Amino acid sequence: MQILEEIIKQKVREVDFRKSLKPITELEKSIWFSRKPYSMKTEISNNSKTSVIAEFKIKSPSKGVINDLVSVEEVTQKYIKAGAVGLSVLTDTLFFGGTNNDLISARYLHECPILRKDFIIDEYQVIESKAIGADIILLIAAILSENRVKELSGLAKSVGLEVLMEVHQKEELDKMNENIDIIGVNNRNLMTFAVDIQTSLDLAKLISPEFIKISESGIHTKEQVLKLKEAGYNGFLIGENFMKEPDPGEACKKFIDSLNQ
Repeated sequence: MQILEEIIKQKVREVDFRKSLKPITELEKSIWFSRKPYSMKTEISNNSKTSVIAEFKIKSPSKGVINDLVSVEEVTQKYIKAGAVGLSVLTDTLFFGGTNNDLISARYLHECPILRKDFIIDEYQVIESKAIGADIILLIAAILSENRVKELSGLAKSVGLEVLMEVHQKEELDKMNENIDIIGVNNRNLMTFAVDIQTSLDLAKLISPEFIKISESGIHTKEQVLKLKEAGYNGFLIGENFMKEPDPGEACKKFIDSLNQ
């Protein structure tokens, strides 16, 4: 079984279980639900030089444990101090070591846009994202039909959330709709977990300049960022490159400082 298929099957079970514990009517009572979210799209647009979205990720299916010796509070505070335009927080537990509480902790600390990084397949997760303090959700085109992308993104917009649609192949760009705020090109193939930054370079010219577009995964050097910016990318989601270091926040600072030179 492909690891992606396993993740989705597990996610269906998780969502069904969470629905039984806390119905949507309870989620809507969250202190975060009436809050006006921050705009990742605006932050990226206003920061043309760096626009790094820094990610907190403990482990992954391909790498195993990346760094389980740091806290989300410590790391995200250093990320923002380093100049990140926003945060990405993994909330999948089994495969990525994250929890909803990680995002909630980050929300308490920061007045900045936070992306909920998870495998969103159900309306419940969209409402849950707003309830735990997310500003923007991830919709992965590879695991959703065009109709489901439209339905879930429409619901997200109705509750004030922004939407990042992630693609890896040109065919997935056909799932774009008016509710999408940012297009993210994932350089990692979710079927094989192989990473190739050429994916972003190949797809760049197929994405209309009217859309904010970011490159995700496999970004390690200033030279890569400059090449991607030249191709038209507005922002860069970076996690593993920072998290693999003993001090992810310091690694983020050094990277962003290099971009500002």
